[in-house]
Amino acid sequence: MSLRSPLGRVLGLGSAKEGSGHWYAQRVTAVALVVLGIWLVASLVLLGDAATTHAAVTHWLSAPFSAVMCVLLLVVGAYHAMLGLQVVLEDYVGDHGTRLVAIVVVKWALIVAALVGVFAVLRVAFGVRA
Repeated sequence: MSLRSPLGRVLGLGSAKEGSGHWYAQRVTAVALVVLGIWLVASLVLLGDAATTHAAVTHWLSAPFSAVMCVLLLVVGAYHAMLGLQVVLEDYVGDHGTRLVAIVVVKWALIVAALVGVFAVLRVAFGVRA
């Protein structure tokens, strides 16, 4: 039995005032990914049979617009994944320390993956040979 009032028991257990911004960012990035995904599929379809050759895709990716759109797709995709995985980890990992470590590892892994992807697109866009 507690001597605290019902209001006293629930104070401090409410919203952290951060959830709506996270929710909004996840929805905005989802819409951006739909638009960028449609652009990517449409661009590759318009290449036709040439989309199966390395030279044609390299030439397509060396265009500034295509390179910028691919970089946006990579960055927005990584950020969207970061937001979603953070929510999953916060909801399903019980131990606070494990949750914190998992979130940090996932964020760093996605940042590294996005940087590697952006680096690869820029190498192709600027015509750097291996």
